[in-house]
Amino acid sequence: MKELYSKPISAERFKEYISKLQGDTKGDLALPIGGFNPMAKNHILQKISELENLRAEAIMEQTIKNFNTKLVESSSKEITVVLNIADDLKGGWTNFFSTDFDSKFKLTPLINRSFCVPYFWTSELFSTELITNRTLEYLNRTFYRLKNPQPKTLREHLKQEIFSLKLENNYFQDYIESDFIKIEKYYSENKNSEEYDRIFNFFYGDKGSESLGYKKYGIQKPTGYEYAKQISKIRKITI
Repeated sequence: MKELYSKPISAERFKEYISKLQGDTKGDLALPIGGFNPMAKNHILQKISELENLRAEAIMEQTIKNFNTKLVESSSKEITVVLNIADDLKGGWTNFFSTDFDSKFKLTPLINRSFCVPYFWTSELFSTELITNRTLEYLNRTFYRLKNPQPKTLREHLKQEIFSLKLENNYFQDYIESDFIKIEKYYSENKNSEEYDRIFNFFYGDKGSESLGYKKYGIQKPTGYEYAKQISKIRKITI
């Protein structure tokens, strides 16, 4: 991707990106680089360099190794892990909220092709801790989906994220118990809902819904992701 982005923005660069993405078969997925904006500007090169300087791929490799050693059961299935950097700063068609949701829940095409794709963002300040946690989060998510079908209800979406966010280090903002009263009520009232806008609002709040023109339901902070992290971290409850 660094080599690709080093070339001028042009139709040729776009065609080369599509060739890498699809391989020899039109419409297929040979290399999961869908998170990358093929026409991104030069700032993407700076973010790639930041990850290189942190030795991101080596960190991810060690995280994967540690993850594999902790698996209770063995499997002959091999998953290829591919880092993606999504441009939420200057990427004209990249909405952070919808792209993030898809990267976490629309995994079936990736899993069918034995891919796990951790997403990073051009707006982020990269660190060793972030790289480790983000990789582990997506490994957990992929492992969960190998054993569970596509979530439909809000409850099923939350169960996936509680499992995914069982991390050694907490990189979410800390909240106190009383902060979750409103979102717990929202969850209790909507846990069996399969309505996309309600599920989306739960995880991204009114800010995310508003950015896409979706209906708002009054969720601010904490959102569903902080709620999932809180449950996985300190509480054992029936959802």
